[in-house]
Amino acid sequence: MSTLPKVAWIGLGIMGSPMSENLVKAGYDVTGHTLERDKLDRLAAAGGTAASSVAEAVRDADVIVTMVPASPQVEAVAYGPDGILENARRGALLIDMSSITPQTSVDLAAAAKEKGIRVLDAPVSGGEAGAVEAVLSIMVGGDQADFDEAKPLFEALGKTIVRCGPHGSGQTVKAANQLIVAVNIQACAEAVVFLEKSGVDLAAALDVLGGGLAGSTVLARKKDNFLKRDFKPGFRIDLHHKDMGIVTDAARNVGAALPVGAVVAQLVASLRAQGDGGLDHSALLRAVERLSGARV
Repeated sequence: MSTLPKVAWIGLGIMGSPMSENLVKAGYDVTGHTLERDKLDRLAAAGGTAASSVAEAVRDADVIVTMVPASPQVEAVAYGPDGILENARRGALLIDMSSITPQTSVDLAAAAKEKGIRVLDAPVSGGEAGAVEAVLSIMVGGDQADFDEAKPLFEALGKTIVRCGPHGSGQTVKAANQLIVAVNIQACAEAVVFLEKSGVDLAAALDVLGGGLAGSTVLARKKDNFLKRDFKPGFRIDLHHKDMGIVTDAARNVGAALPVGAVVAQLVASLRAQGDGGLDHSALLRAVERLSGARV
């Protein structure tokens, strides 16, 4: 019989499905809940157990992981008579891996403590590919003892796992991550349009750029998206728009100026307003092409 903790997984989207499946592969007993029947069937086919409600999923769990789109969804699954806090056992560890506001994480930890439930905020970076390959970067906020307990589980999901400080710290670092990624994608998109309009072989140019100081994980991961104009969502513009709102609000609260970040936040919002919110964030290239007179 496995001595690993029993896991409840709430949210089986682009990230949640492969992450929960990696826990199953690592030997964890995983019971999942999400709103889409096909995602529940996928988890069951991978060796997990499907639950018909949040309450059913978390009732016997030692560890509960949430991976949902934003703060409202975290609050929806955490609070209320059918939520996590009312149905999880005392002593359970709740790990929220969603990308939400730092304050939401702080508030959740306080509310959970009253129920005897421990909380870590543990958002991730690496996109769908990182989730599938179990090479995510995981930035964690919460108590050291809880982090130490969760470390083996995190190691089944990612490669870079760091406790960043108390509750909310993981979300603050994730907000900074999303700022860097968005600005990087925008710079790559502008370079792509500049190179193509200059008549340069784009594939050759991106190869050599990737080997120099301009190289980045963003360029390596998104190069094929740019070359093929393949914007199948690995991380949707809709979600990056949400994250840019988080980082600009949080920066305002602490008095940090984000002049370039504010511009990129508006470009992300503009792309979303043009109907491209469901595309991968590499579709920022489409916005640059439109500004440059291309028909896309």
